[in-house]
Amino acid sequence: MGTTKTEGFESRITEMADILKALGHPARLAIMEYLAKSPSCICNDIVGELPLAQPTISRHLSELKRVGLIKGSIEGKNICYCIDEQTWMRVKGALAEISEMLTVNKNCC
Repeated sequence: MGTTKTEGFESRITEMADILKALGHPARLAIMEYLAKSPSCICNDIVGELPLAQPTISRHLSELKRVGLIKGSIEGKNICYCIDEQTWMRVKGALAEISEMLTVNKNCC
């Protein structure tokens, strides 16, 4: 697949596209759902919940962390992850803006 052209778009648009792209994998959505149910967790807890190997889950956690959807802290030998609520609020806000535009501009086919 070729490189996606991002030049010419506002930075807020390209940043949100990157975040939404990260959410576009079932494992990452499942991780986000799991983290939403619990205030924090250890990576091994997630491994017990998903049908994936620990290295695969670690890669998905790394991608979610890269885009700012989750944050992690080291506690002894373990890393605890939780949803970064500030980023999640930005996602909700961006989707709410589009939803609002749809209700105001009902010129759709």
